[in-house]
Amino acid sequence: MANLKKFINSIKEVLDPRANLNAFARNQEEERGEFIKSLSSNELRIKADEHRLEAMVRQQLKEEFPNIEKSSSYDLLVDAVIHNYKSKQLHATDDAEIK
Repeated sequence: MANLKKFINSIKEVLDPRANLNAFARNQEEERGEFIKSLSSNELRIKADEHRLEAMVRQQLKEEFPNIEKSSSYDLLVDAVIHNYKSKQLHATDDAEIK
């Protein structure tokens, strides 16, 4: 008789929709947190790479053109060089994927 009660209680637990929903929600929260963390770390790495690229471009421009950083269009020039670099990089990866 005791085994029958245990069996019936275990079936009730398995078939309880509220408990199943709560377990599912907990699992989703954990997975969502891990997903957001992975996105955040990836985005941070991309931003760090962009800042490093910008610093390299600024340094190179300063070396090639002394006192250019005092120019009013210096920031625009930096943006244009970075944009050109990214465009070339994008075309190179597109060409590599096509082959």
